[in-house]
Amino acid sequence: MESSEALFERAKKVMPGGVNSPVRAFRSVGLTPRFIEKADGAYIWDVEGNRYIDYVCSWGPMILGHNHPVIREAVEKAIKDGLSFGASTKREVEIAELMIDMVPHIEMVRMVNSGTEAVMSAVRLARGATGRDKILKFEGCYHGHSDCMLVKAGSSAVEEQGKPSSAGVPVGTAQDTLTAPFNDLAAVEELFRRYPGAIACVIVEPVAANMGVVGPDSGFLQGLRALCDKEGSLLIFDEVITGFRLAEGGAQSYFGVKADLVTFGKIIGGGMPVGAYAGSRALMEQVAPCGPVYQAGTLSGNPVAMAAGLAQLRYLHSHPEVYTALSEKASYLAQGLRKAAATTGAPVQINQVGSLVAPFFTPDAVHSFTSASKSDLKKYAAYFEKMLRRGIYLAPAQFEAMFVSYAHSAADLDETVQAARDVFAQL
Repeated sequence: MESSEALFERAKKVMPGGVNSPVRAFRSVGLTPRFIEKADGAYIWDVEGNRYIDYVCSWGPMILGHNHPVIREAVEKAIKDGLSFGASTKREVEIAELMIDMVPHIEMVRMVNSGTEAVMSAVRLARGATGRDKILKFEGCYHGHSDCMLVKAGSSAVEEQGKPSSAGVPVGTAQDTLTAPFNDLAAVEELFRRYPGAIACVIVEPVAANMGVVGPDSGFLQGLRALCDKEGSLLIFDEVITGFRLAEGGAQSYFGVKADLVTFGKIIGGGMPVGAYAGSRALMEQVAPCGPVYQAGTLSGNPVAMAAGLAQLRYLHSHPEVYTALSEKASYLAQGLRKAAATTGAPVQINQVGSLVAPFFTPDAVHSFTSASKSDLKKYAAYFEKMLRRGIYLAPAQFEAMFVSYAHSAADLDETVQAARDVFAQL
């Protein structure tokens, strides 16, 4: 049996950092990554046979749990007919129709292959539809690794000139990306004043799930909607994480706010690599081949991926009790973790929105990237390691979410809370 440590040494010789996505390297927690061999329900097993209660859930798609029989059977059936055609299929039509039925305010859907691709395409559409170049995003919100999105805010309240946060991103590309603090409407208003008639869109994670979990303040999303209406800009909800997770209709129905464009990923693939963007017919018909905004993808609408996503969405659509159960499970977990922190005196904040949960090692409430950044990263790393040793698999970085799935049982949640209580006491 080859260990995770041995596999990681092999991997580092043939892949940058030994991984195909940076967070998997476990650098934020100072450990060797676990190499996973299989998963089922709420659990994953590493190559050495260790079982963990999984709160990463492939970073969100496994809302029903791993290896759900309905999805597995749909994939098994689909692969018998071939893996890829590079042509249109019935399932593409069916999943688009179902998404339109489930999500408010969307009339057309374009399938792509990842959340990054969905965001990149939606932003291009917003620029094409408005004839404007600048976009506005929020500090701490992650929208994939396309050039215009790899921009972070500076020390000022708002940033006039976008500065790349990655090597290889041209300064010229980043300069049209404006950044404001999350939950700060005044900063957004200031940017609109500075750049009248120039901002194509405001893009936001309705629940920021890439700085831990930070929900919108009361009125924040509604304020963005009003500002975009006033200024003639489009509002884009990046629902790669929240889409079909917060509710059947995503954040638009959960918060009662309409977005002009919505990006999806994660859950709509059922575990396969899928993304999508959607909006009104008037906007979406500006995309090629109907309109002048070009976007294409050889593997978009892959038949196996469509089978997995369609099976998962159909299950969610026909089982509304899933969302009630998810909310109850996540609330139970969050309350248990809060009680564990209070009992032990640990300075830990627990944020929860829907089935997304995150601990922050700070005594102060967390409602922005600035306050999230006050979390003690060394304590999180120690917490992660000790929880891992107890069979609890968490995100190997502070600024990520815990994903609660339908497969997590009360016993799983209780075991997690008890482990956290013990670890909090040690920390």
